[in-house]
Amino acid sequence: MNPSKFSRKPLRNILLLCCALIVTTAMAKSPNIVLIFTDDQGYQDIGCFGAPKIRTPHLDNMALEGMRFTDFYSANSVCSPSRAALLTGCYPTRVNIPGVLFPRHEIGLNPSEITMADMLMQANYATACVGKWHLGHHPEFLPTSQGFDRYYGIPYSNDMTIDPSMQLANNVVLREGMTAEKIKTDKPKKNWVPLLRNEEVVEYPCDQSTLTQRYTQEAVNFIEENQKKPFFLYMPHTLPHIPLAASQEFKGSSLGGFYGDTIEEIDWSVGEILSTLKRLKIDNNTLVIFTTDNGPWNLKNGHGGSALPLRGYKFQTYEGGMRVPCIMRWPGKIPAGSECHEIASTIDLLPTFARITGATVPSDRVIDGMDIFPLMLGRADARSPHQSFYYYRGRKLEAMRQGSWKIRFNKEIELYHLGRDLSETKNLAAKHPQRVKSMLREMKVFDESLRANSRPEGRL
Repeated sequence: MNPSKFSRKPLRNILLLCCALIVTTAMAKSPNIVLIFTDDQGYQDIGCFGAPKIRTPHLDNMALEGMRFTDFYSANSVCSPSRAALLTGCYPTRVNIPGVLFPRHEIGLNPSEITMADMLMQANYATACVGKWHLGHHPEFLPTSQGFDRYYGIPYSNDMTIDPSMQLANNVVLREGMTAEKIKTDKPKKNWVPLLRNEEVVEYPCDQSTLTQRYTQEAVNFIEENQKKPFFLYMPHTLPHIPLAASQEFKGSSLGGFYGDTIEEIDWSVGEILSTLKRLKIDNNTLVIFTTDNGPWNLKNGHGGSALPLRGYKFQTYEGGMRVPCIMRWPGKIPAGSECHEIASTIDLLPTFARITGATVPSDRVIDGMDIFPLMLGRADARSPHQSFYYYRGRKLEAMRQGSWKIRFNKEIELYHLGRDLSETKNLAAKHPQRVKSMLREMKVFDESLRANSRPEGRL
């Protein structure tokens, strides 16, 4: 009898167990990521960024426990391009999503693009998108075709309409007297938008007053279901894009008017997410980021936000259109109560997520974003990886920032020193002709390079 014949199987089991423990331990160390992305929220519209009338205790506390980024940028000043940039790590013109998509469009973010969700899914993350998508509403462009396991939300802006060709779920809730037949025959009504689960309409028109609360419950459910494994939750809120909406609990409660009600309910939502992470004891292993897609609407009726002390609004390449509030929190990694004044952007999140999760950044295409993890760690010697940052409006490269200097070329050439003139009030172009010439030349070179290495949008 050969004793080794009977000793191999227990040894093999022990080795398999060790391997399983190693894999489990490695997965346990992979951080969860929660990315909260609001719509049209102004730079000033958080307490810790100077809001005079809007109360945001949960976001303020998040900043006290994490880092406030003061020079953080979206890569565009309108909805669809800013989201394409966030998810792909590229300037939106590079992926050919330069403008806002509407229900009439038959294009979207190309499924061949590798989104941060695709990247993290390949690293064995559970992924969910809860909220506004706005990168194509046809099934081949929706989140479930772009790296997300599940989706719940409005597929575009809440002031749009329904596409009558959308697939209705068997249990769809039809409100305001709507029927399946009326959806096909009646003229679509502005501000009546569909609520989707995955690729199907589950409610029409969506009750927007309860949307923030329903998004929050959906997000909490996803976190609870995936607490034992790494997860990525992308939560792009529909609000405060107009028309504004708030639940009865928050409507009329803010000194900041209806806009303030909307922001304060989103702040409540952030508090619910953070308290869920703490309750499940996964708080210390979760990176939470809060930022927005672009600056606020220029509205005088109390429905728009404030970008002060910055100049400009949504649709513009002044600072108020593209510099956005950003707070990051990761206990034990990001130093509490810290600030970062270096240039960083939403396009940097994809490569940074790759760095902290061990995922692989796509190597077969140009990625414009850069790893900003050293900035997040608060290292004294950490500097922005961007020698230059570019401001696109549509397909036009309209501005560029280098350090504290910013040049803008629309109807005239404007040059500002943001370190001394944050509000862009003193045009120094005439005083620095050589700097203007050099910066315009660099803009031209970069734009030509980007166009030569751009990729097509997705088409039906």
